[in-house]
Amino acid sequence: MTDDMALVREFAANASEGAFEMLVARHINMVHSAALRRVGDAHLAEEITQAVFIILARKAGALGAKTVLSCWLYRTTRFAAADALKTQQRRQHREQESYMQSNLNEAHSSEVWQEIVPMLEAAMDSLNERDRNAVVLRFLDGKNLNEVGAALGVSADTAKMRVSRALEKLHRYFSKRGVSSTTAIIAGAISTNSVQIAPAALIKATTAAALAKGASASSSTLTLIKGALKLMAWTNAKTAIVAGAGVLLAAGTITAIIKPMAAVTRTTDKNIGDSYFTDSTKIWAAPDNVLIFRPTHFTDDRGAATVASTQSGLKPKWRMAGASQSIEEVLAQVYEISPRRLILPANMPPDRFDYLVTLPASDQARQNERLQAEIKRKLGLVGQLEKRETDVLLLKVKTSASGLKSHTGQNSSVKISSGKIHANGQSAEMLAFYTEYAVKKVVIDRTGLNGRYDFVLDQHLFDSTSDAGAVENALLDDFGLELVPSREPVEMLVVEQVNH
Repeated sequence: MTDDMALVREFAANASEGAFEMLVARHINMVHSAALRRVGDAHLAEEITQAVFIILARKAGALGAKTVLSCWLYRTTRFAAADALKTQQRRQHREQESYMQSNLNEAHSSEVWQEIVPMLEAAMDSLNERDRNAVVLRFLDGKNLNEVGAALGVSADTAKMRVSRALEKLHRYFSKRGVSSTTAIIAGAISTNSVQIAPAALIKATTAAALAKGASASSSTLTLIKGALKLMAWTNAKTAIVAGAGVLLAAGTITAIIKPMAAVTRTTDKNIGDSYFTDSTKIWAAPDNVLIFRPTHFTDDRGAATVASTQSGLKPKWRMAGASQSIEEVLAQVYEISPRRLILPANMPPDRFDYLVTLPASDQARQNERLQAEIKRKLGLVGQLEKRETDVLLLKVKTSASGLKSHTGQNSSVKISSGKIHANGQSAEMLAFYTEYAVKKVVIDRTGLNGRYDFVLDQHLFDSTSDAGAVENALLDDFGLELVPSREPVEMLVVEQVNH
């Protein structure tokens, strides 16, 4: 089959109607379904669908060769739907509830799907773009992990990790809103129900409108196109500004309470005391919309981050703090990657740092981006994900995985008690992730185990003096697993020093 971007190039170069018709046929169900979930109005969803493909026709010549078209179309659908809702929110809300209820009854969807569908698009918006793209490709576009990896330019193992991480985030999102389920059930519900067949007449009408680049579209559709293009342009402008100048932009204003690094010894803001960086209960009292990144105020080697999300029973907030952390630990935290997957420049600062981020829950998806920009502004350090040949350890089953007990509950958790780490409802991939911390090398799950498990680990295996041999013995004795050395391409965070 001809790939998407080849068809886009064929259309852009030769105005090939056949190429564009094939693109519409491939992706219209996904675009229409996403629009329908966002607006809940069948007619408006059709208008948004036409608007998205008209935008594609207009922008086909400008799309880069590395564009993943399904992800680009989903992103454009988000913008078009957001603009539509600004002017039709009240009517949309009533009709969305009516449509979703009738649609679910007719389709006899599962109980979980009925619970998550009203929140699915908001949950998708809470993901960062990398995780959202993984979900779109895997569950909305129906691609296998090899295809997801190829589309994103990463290995199938990395694609699997991204999909798993994104599902864990969706699971946490739904769990906080009263949905009791598992990541596997959520994945199945989204995969089975999220893309519905678009009306047959819509394919022909959308293709005709897009080929005419909107010349025959209704005035309301043209308004949608204008609004969506404006949102896309503004988002791209924000990204360019953040990348180029380290300016922290948001829906509201965020204040960076910090002096130039060379002059900082102690924060001068009386409302931000040192206890806000270490006390997980007091962190909720910190002012909103604050970003602090500073040389540490602590003399002891705390070296751990406190990460908190929405506080139960109160107004939703997002809080993230770290005290006396190395720059490697900070970078791993804000780029959401294992510290073992960092490639660092030779002249990394030896200092330790504190940070505090307090954002509204609605803005939590950008909290890491803001701290990344602040690190660039203060230290001139920027991370870029690249695939590199790396020495790794493969986690494999040697005898049997009897130490991994099948999880029978609905919720997952990780708790520390009496020197033990009690992991419940976790995947073998997450065990590989924990092992990576313990052995201080990249570990890749090759167990072939796809279920959810309960297991217990000794906490001392994860401290700074842990012995890799002891970890390997524990894996074999407790779980029947082994670590096999190998060398494979792995997605690493390459950190570079830039001018700042």
